[in-house]
Amino acid sequence: MQSSIAETIFFSWAFEPLPALVLITGALLYFRGWMKMHSQLPERFSFWRLVSFLGGCGVIYVALASPLDAFASWLLTVHMVQHLLLTMLAPPLLLMGWPLLPVLSGLPRGFAREGLAPFLNDSILKKVGAFLVHPLFAGPLFMISNVLWHAPIFYELALGSRFWHELEHIVFLTTATLFWWSVVQPWPSRAVWPRWSVIPYLLIADLQNTALAGFFTFYGKVLYPTYANAPRVVNLSPFEDQTAAGAFMWVIGSLAFLIPAGGIAIRYLSPTRLHRSKKLTPQKKYLLARKRFDLLEMPLVGPLMRWKHFRRSLQILLFALAGLIVFDGLFGPQVAAMNLAGVLPWTHWRAFTVVALLVAGNFFCMACPFTLARDVARKFLPQGRNWPRSLRSKWLSVALLGLFFWAYEFFDLWATPWWTAWIVVFYFLAAIGVDGFFRGASFCKFICPIGQFHFVSSLTSPLEVRVREPEVCKDCKTYDCLRGTETQRGCELQLFQPLKSGNMDCTFCLDCVKACPSGNVGILSVSPGTDLLNTNRRSSIGKYAKRPDIAALVLLFTIGAFVNAAGMVAGIPPFAWVGVGLLCVIFASMLVMKNPWREKVADFSMTLVPLGFAMWIAHFLFHFLTGALAPWPVIQRVMNDIGLSNSAPSWNIPTIVFPDFTGLQILILNAGCLFSLWLLWQKSRNTDSQWRIFLPWATLAIILYASGVWLILQPMEMRGTLLN
Repeated sequence: MQSSIAETIFFSWAFEPLPALVLITGALLYFRGWMKMHSQLPERFSFWRLVSFLGGCGVIYVALASPLDAFASWLLTVHMVQHLLLTMLAPPLLLMGWPLLPVLSGLPRGFAREGLAPFLNDSILKKVGAFLVHPLFAGPLFMISNVLWHAPIFYELALGSRFWHELEHIVFLTTATLFWWSVVQPWPSRAVWPRWSVIPYLLIADLQNTALAGFFTFYGKVLYPTYANAPRVVNLSPFEDQTAAGAFMWVIGSLAFLIPAGGIAIRYLSPTRLHRSKKLTPQKKYLLARKRFDLLEMPLVGPLMRWKHFRRSLQILLFALAGLIVFDGLFGPQVAAMNLAGVLPWTHWRAFTVVALLVAGNFFCMACPFTLARDVARKFLPQGRNWPRSLRSKWLSVALLGLFFWAYEFFDLWATPWWTAWIVVFYFLAAIGVDGFFRGASFCKFICPIGQFHFVSSLTSPLEVRVREPEVCKDCKTYDCLRGTETQRGCELQLFQPLKSGNMDCTFCLDCVKACPSGNVGILSVSPGTDLLNTNRRSSIGKYAKRPDIAALVLLFTIGAFVNAAGMVAGIPPFAWVGVGLLCVIFASMLVMKNPWREKVADFSMTLVPLGFAMWIAHFLFHFLTGALAPWPVIQRVMNDIGLSNSAPSWNIPTIVFPDFTGLQILILNAGCLFSLWLLWQKSRNTDSQWRIFLPWATLAIILYASGVWLILQPMEMRGTLLN
């Protein structure tokens, strides 16, 4: 059977004379013109332009003449691959070759000058061409074409007729080329809209692709009768084939839209992209730096955050809330959905913190109630000891965070208010016990699992506590931001602001802001995650490549996101154990490896942060959006218990805010995966063996991403609610 299938595939290659002639002619004309343009403009028409255009021609031929076309009438998945090649891969490759001038230059000079020039210079034809590639026309045309040709009536028409099938391919290729024109913008054409407008242009197209793919994936019956009656050449039922085709369209299609959107977004989010230009003078670079967004300079928000009692007010508020959670957890009903300790910490607090980390930074550590209790206890405890040198790393916190991840699932902490309350109590005792006897913020820096989770997550945040003008710090002799003053302590985590980079170990306490005599420290905008590419030393942290403990923390954070989500899906414990085993193997390898390989593993591990954080966001949003209103009846019950209300709790209140947000979760995971792949590519470019380093890490990221998509598509437990 296997040999017969292999022979069928081998002999299914077809030579189509007309497409082959058109593609070969186009490739030869382009090559001839490219040779001329390369000699005149080698920087614009580099070798990779030639490879891109010829690659696009090759992709078209593979889509039309390979076994893909032969098997398209038997398997929807194969037909979907064919369509994706014609719409998502071939057009961008052709356009990235900048084919306008090379093709014209490749034509005989007399024909180009006297045959085509009058038409190309005609004002009406120019307007028609500009209209065809305009985003407002090309975008809707592409999406309408994609939807119509997948409608059963037109799809079956194409399957049953060679003419309609070829017309379908021509329409796909044409509309896709018009769509991608505004994205690639082949030189010397000019954009009609600003470059940033391409981002919503691509995201809208991705929403259409997601909706169509979701329809294929979740529709309850086979859409196309042809596939229901086709011979089964592989071990897939027609319904499984349709589901696989939808998933393939969903993932690959989204990647095709999100990769360019992410690249453009990163360029525009980078406040330092112009600083790297050699054409800018130091004075212009300085002026650009001063224009960076500063949260502390915002009206209302800035003065409020600079208020000397701002942090204490937040801490007191969360301290009171923690007290209510502990009390209700110990003495309230031991049903998670009916207890504050079962609802607020595991559903709402986690969702709010990850959103804050994504949008702004580590604002929970700023309002941390545990450090409030610690500061009060310090008035009575001797805090004169130094933290042991042997424990000045992240290894202890890695062990505690891993222990927490394990205990969370093994003991169902989320379902046990009593255990949740005691965890909060132990947290207070640990913060008081450590920082009450040792100098600095040893608990935050070396122990706190929650803090380490937030430190890693904040590496992708768009805001960072840092100096506004580096030149001002050069004249500083007192280093108050680090040492403090008589009335204001400095940074307890020993982050010297002029040498600080990134958000690792930064609790956003703003002590450095208040201690700086020049007012030169703010909360400034940064390129999210790009500090992970920084190979320089950081104050109090050093180089990431020299910190296997931080790399272990990042790997636990990333792989733990997928293992933790797997625990919500019934019947797949092996999946979780594979992740645990992978962690153990990587940790053991890091301990056994010698430099420079250990440093490379530690350095490249940091690039997985966006992917891990995206999975945590998708996971926590699921809990929040399925239980957003769950606290309300619990609050009603608490008010009844203390005599402030007599109304009965509304336990039957619907808690699900959105009926289906799978697309949003996958969109977040797509963005995280693309960001990690981009970081991997950028970091590997600076090495001698670029592909040998990039491919293994990229493979790991893609495997994690694919498992995350699969997990999101599975039915999950409705934790923190009374729903089953």
